[in-house]
Amino acid sequence: MSSLFGTDPWWIILIKAAGVLVYLLLFTLFNIVFERKVVAKMQHRVGPIMNGPWGTLQSLADGVKLMVKEDFRPKNAEKFVYNLAPYLVAIPAFSILSMIPMGGEVKMFGVTTRLQLTDMPVAVLMLLALASVGIYGIVLAGWSSGSTYSLLGGLRSSAQMISYEIAMGLSFVSVFMYAGSMSTSQIVDAQQQPLNFLGFEIPLPGWYALLLIPAFVVYVISMVGETNRAPFDLPEAESELVGGFHTEYSGFRFAMFFLAEYINMVNVAAIATTLFLGGYRAPWPLKDTIVDQGYWGLLWFTLKVLLFIFMFVWLRGTLPRFRYDQFMGFGWKILIPIALGWILAVATIRNIVNNGLGVISLISAVLFIVALVAYLYILDKDSERDDHDDIPIDRTEEFDPFAGGYPVPPKPGQRLPEFVDVVKGETVQSDDKGADS
Repeated sequence: MSSLFGTDPWWIILIKAAGVLVYLLLFTLFNIVFERKVVAKMQHRVGPIMNGPWGTLQSLADGVKLMVKEDFRPKNAEKFVYNLAPYLVAIPAFSILSMIPMGGEVKMFGVTTRLQLTDMPVAVLMLLALASVGIYGIVLAGWSSGSTYSLLGGLRSSAQMISYEIAMGLSFVSVFMYAGSMSTSQIVDAQQQPLNFLGFEIPLPGWYALLLIPAFVVYVISMVGETNRAPFDLPEAESELVGGFHTEYSGFRFAMFFLAEYINMVNVAAIATTLFLGGYRAPWPLKDTIVDQGYWGLLWFTLKVLLFIFMFVWLRGTLPRFRYDQFMGFGWKILIPIALGWILAVATIRNIVNNGLGVISLISAVLFIVALVAYLYILDKDSERDDHDDIPIDRTEEFDPFAGGYPVPPKPGQRLPEFVDVVKGETVQSDDKGADS
């Protein structure tokens, strides 16, 4: 770890801490307008145009509105916990970026320092711990509001965090294996070596997004679930839970939840940039040039983070919301097994390469892992088929999806009632109650 950490004068530490705070706030103001503009383009709308040049001050106007808006508290709410919950969500969100390297060594008012507030040997584990603390605020907000909708949103969020936090943590393990460290600055430095695959050097940057593609994909999916963003925004699904855990919040308290969500978008994107995209270092063609030194690192870091922010917006504008059982099943049955299998594969391959056991042993190990995964997949499909075969179904009786008062999908083999299309004069199968009537 760099000897510069822990030796900065106190006033340099204050400047860097204020810089992290300002960076997050400015990025949040930008992200809100950016998201609304991009989604408007996707939906052939104009987007914000009234406040500021080209609507660029719209997010600032929204923030001022929330600050001066009258703040209500439900009568049945637990007052202390209700007031505390927004801060439990916001404070960890502001703390995460302090351990992310945003640039290399620079001169700041005559003092040589790094564009990173602090670092430690287990910095990535500290980032996971801070991300986990924020969930307490969401759960307590849902419980303390005295509302069924809020309580269900808090419970969903806790279950969602357990599932996707595990997958996220497992995706880091292969990075630790290759970098040999959990320090964020050392992980960035480790990615400056040429890409080495199975002992062969490839003329590409040694970014772990290229070398550890499965871990990168698992992390990217997990970080969307971790931030409660569409299509994984089940804790606040307005079509089911009105607003979820923050249904009963308004004014400044709601603004804290709103701010924390957008800051967490920056945080998880910054972690992805640091662990998988070479951090603040310039892309491969510009590596070790004049634009890969000093304050230039802040520019490359911001551009890489912005790439992930665009991905967040793109997903929100294109994908529908998952069903909750689909979402949880995806986390437990797909992401976590893939992450565990990838850790096993990386450990096996690195052990074979490091001990010089030969290419034949390596190929044998890879084929064994592929065969094991295929066998488990076939076994799972067979069990699903057996479960369906055990369900007794009357395949002759017509199925009415509204028989119990609520629409339900038909079981395998059941058919919907028929109706006569008076316009075409044909008998067709109905797909909803309105057509049947």
